[in-house]
Amino acid sequence: MNLNHAYGKPPSREDGAALLTHALDTGVTFFDTAALYGMGESERLVGATLGHRRGEFTLASKCVLDIRDGKRSLDGSPAAIATTLEGSLKRLGTEHIDLYYLHRLDRDVPIEESVGALARAVEAGKIGAIGLSEMSAATIRRAHAVHPIAAVQSEYSCVVRNPEIAVLDTCRELGIGFVAFSPVARGLLAGAVRSDDYGATDLRASMPRFTGENLRHNLIAVTAFDALAREVGCTPAQLSMAWLLSRGDHVVPIPGTRSIAHLDEDLGAASVAITPEVAARIDAICAKDAIRGARYPAAMQAQIDTETFADEELA
Repeated sequence: MNLNHAYGKPPSREDGAALLTHALDTGVTFFDTAALYGMGESERLVGATLGHRRGEFTLASKCVLDIRDGKRSLDGSPAAIATTLEGSLKRLGTEHIDLYYLHRLDRDVPIEESVGALARAVEAGKIGAIGLSEMSAATIRRAHAVHPIAAVQSEYSCVVRNPEIAVLDTCRELGIGFVAFSPVARGLLAGAVRSDDYGATDLRASMPRFTGENLRHNLIAVTAFDALAREVGCTPAQLSMAWLLSRGDHVVPIPGTRSIAHLDEDLGAASVAITPEVAARIDAICAKDAIRGARYPAAMQAQIDTETFADEELA
């Protein structure tokens, strides 16, 4: 997403291609994109850059959220899913996507119908496995009853714990992989956010926890987290992702970046050990009220099916 969408002016196509190539050369074998990102430009970039090495990595993309007539659209109907899938295959330059997610829950369409459409795509050989994004344990179970779900993707970090309410345990029980997006909390835990002076097209400018008094309060916890990372001997981003890797063998973080240096830094998280003492200190830093403000603005929160805490701030 970072290469084409949501975080201000994107890098040049050449720089984006260089980053993707470096990632694959360095040993990254899982690439995640979506029809929505950059109005399809992310898929085009991945296909054009990595298509000739298709057998070396697992490719994931997403449907339901798409662009229709130049506007963002949420449509989980089988017809819309089929249309988006055909567009994704064309943009990616492939006949098969390994893992294809329902990007969000369309509350106007039974989840069984949406999953059924993807089950038919599996039968047709167009996709290999089915995933869900930002969905609750109850929805996951309903979907899994129609066709095995291979992966569930949701925001998860030491400051965003919603998956711990029910989804992580449900995934473990059903043998579903959990894919953690925004593992460094949209830059908050990577030294990238110190003020709310964002660019005009930066998604964080509309997110309550990243602006105003909420952000100033949240930076108190961030400062403590940064200090702990120095003690451990790693960067904050590495500490954040190492914490995620310690949450279970079925948890896979997918950091996004535009920088080769940051990518290499992220990969270093695999060698950082999280001791029980460090885990306890992280929990203390991220305790109740350490982070204020809703995760999403109201319009986006309305599309989220993930469980919320009883005292959680919602836009």
